[in-house]
Parts: sequence; C-alpha cells; structure tokens
Amino acid sequence: MNLPSPTDYISVFKTTTRGHWDAVTPLSIVGLSLFSVAFIYSAQLTVHGNNWMTQIVWLAAGAAIYIGVSLVDYRFWLSVSHWFYALCIITLVLVLLPGVGTTVYGSQRWINLGFFSYQPSETAKIAVLLMTASLLVRSEIGTVQQSLGVLGKLALAVGAPVLLIFLQPDLKSAIVFPPMVFSMLYVSKLSTRFFAAALGAFLLIVGVVAVDTWSYRSFMESHNYSYMNDKGNYEAQSWIPLHDYQRNRIISLIWPDKIDPMGVGWNQRQSLISVGSGGLTGKGWTEGTQAQLGYLPRSVAHNDFIFSVIAEEKGFLGSLTVLGLFGLMLFNGIRIAGLARDRFGTLLAIGVTVLFAVHVFWNIAMTIGLVPITGIPLPFISYGGSFVLSCCLLQGLVQSVYRFRKDFA
Repeated sequence: MNLPSPTDYISVFKTTTRGHWDAVTPLSIVGLSLFSVAFIYSAQLTVHGNNWMTQIVWLAAGAAIYIGVSLVDYRFWLSVSHWFYALCIITLVLVLLPGVGTTVYGSQRWINLGFFSYQPSETAKIAVLLMTASLLVRSEIGTVQQSLGVLGKLALAVGAPVLLIFLQPDLKSAIVFPPMVFSMLYVSKLSTRFFAAALGAFLLIVGVVAVDTWSYRSFMESHNYSYMNDKGNYEAQSWIPLHDYQRNRIISLIWPDKIDPMGVGWNQRQSLISVGSGGLTGKGWTEGTQAQLGYLPRSVAHNDFIFSVIAEEKGFLGSLTVLGLFGLMLFNGIRIAGLARDRFGTLLAIGVTVLFAVHVFWNIAMTIGLVPITGIPLPFISYGGSFVLSCCLLQGLVQSVYRFRKDFA
C-alpha cells in the first residue's frame, strides 16, 4: 500500500473541510450523550452528586477530539501506528509500577494526572486496532506460510497489551480485544480453517473455565467456606489465572442461590429488579426506586449499571430508544466499512464497530443476567473520562474513513 506524503494529507484536508460529513453517527452520539447526562444526574440525585456536570465536560472534550480526528485523513494513522502502539505499551507498564499506578478496589488501572485519572487500557484498544490494521495491510495473506507469519506477529502485538492489562487485573478490558481482532482477520479473508481452529480453542477455554468453576464450588462447599471471604484462597492452588472474586461472579450467574445475596450477587439482583420493574414506559425520570433508595449501589448505578437506571425510569420504550441509537451507529459503521477507499479504512471501520458492539452487548447482557458481571461500560452513556475520550476518538476514525472515502484532490 502506497502511503501519501505529509503534503498529500494537507492537500486532501484543504479540499475536504467543507461537506462530505456523515450525519448518522454524530446524531446517534448526541442522543446517547443526552441519555448519559440525564441518567447520571438521576442516579446520583439523592446524594447530590456532580458527576453529571463532569460528564458534560468529558463529552465536550470528546466532541473536540471527534471533530479533530475526523478532519485528519485516516491514512495518517497508518504511518504512526507503531509509535502510538509503543507509547501505549509504555503507559501499560508504568501503571503497574508502585507509586505510579493508582490502586482502586484491588486493581491498579489508573495513572493520576491531577486533573483526571488516565486509564491506559482505553488507549490500548486504539493502539491494538491501529497495529492490527497496519500489520494486515502491510502483509500478504495467501499461502499458509504467509498467514502463519502474520498470525505470529499479531499474536505478539495483541498478546503483549492483553497480558499487561490482565496483570492489573482488568479482565473486562482484556476480553474486548479478541472479537475486534478476529473481525478484522475475517475481513482480510484469512483461511476458514483458522477460524474453525479458533472456535475449537474458544470452546476448549470455556470448558476449562467451566471445570475450574465446578472445582471451585466443590472446594468451597467441602470446606464450608463462605464465597464472600478469602479464607478459601482457591486461586493459590489453581493453575487457571482467575481470581476468586471473578469465580464468584461466574457462580452468581450460574448458581445465584449459592452466593450471599448481600454480596457479589447483590448488584445483579438489584439490576434485574430495576429492569423488570420499568414496565412499558417506566416510573419516570428521577423516580426510580432502585437507584434513588440505594438498592442499586450508587458506586455502580451511574457507570456500569446505567442501563438499569434507564430501563427502570423510562421502561421498555426508553431502553428500545437506546438500543435503536446504538443500532444506527453500528449499522452505519458497517456501511462506512463498505464505502472505504482501501483495505485500511475497511479494517478500521469494522474493528471499531465490532469493539462497540461487544461493549453494548456485554454491558446490557450483564444488567439482565445473561453474562457475568465484568464492569464493561456502555459507550457514551456510562460515566468515565478516559472511556468517553477513547470512544470519541474511535468514532472519529470511522468518520474520517467516510470523509476520505474518495480522492478529492
């Protein structure tokens, strides 16, 4: 693939600053942002929280990033992908160092910059997206030898940040990488035998985790240990790299009666009550009892479980509106991938779209008890600075793919 020179970027930028914008995604983002501010306010109304005002600041900063990235030819990122990736790896290492990373609830995931806490795993998603697209564009995928070479490079490029993120530990961020990378490999028309082997490996991993979870349950019950304390310390004797609190979340999904309802299973139980009690039109904005009375813990109501607050206060119709806005964004991302001028643009649009789809599916499925609680946030709605900014940058890339889908120079 021939990379344009810096003067080419300037030339294209000058001739495309007017018009050629896709309106579907920006309008979807605006709609989701309005939901975000309104229901963060509602979730913290009784404690007079001001996170909704902070969210407005992050959304405004995100809007600036979105516009800025949209105005730059997306091919620019191909020329700097390796540097961006290296920088993200450095920050992932730094966050693990004592005195640099900030520990919250047992996880060392943030770097305190004073005016806000930066989460390196969010920019790592962008770095892995760019590096994967870069490797696939610059490599030939044809023979078995060529494919194995590309897969080897990808395994290293993706495995390094995933391992560093897993060490924090931050399972929720680590699990979103595989679907994104596999979707980009699929678009690159890799052999179907690879995907069959990957499916087999995935099923094997699920089986291993299932056996480990059953062994954990048997261990805890045979020693009469409570699931809500660490006296059992099963993780010390298991070769599966999971913490006991993560096993508890799986147990709470499969055998909710085994978990203390006031402990690990509490959030999900209260979330189910929130969603189920909303009815068709909901109880009304700021009138939801689960969040207002604190049954849905205020520490999670405005971020991980914000969809539960929306479902209770705006009911099925409000939930459907949110899903509709996400649906527009996701289908539009696929459409833009089809309009891209080159393979790099297609890979970027598909990768971003699948990444968002995983976030939306897992977060909502988590609130209604279909998957274990992992803390995956809902794009543009959940509270969070690093997450909002990374979402805006990623969607800005997709807008850039659309704007520069043709040569206008």
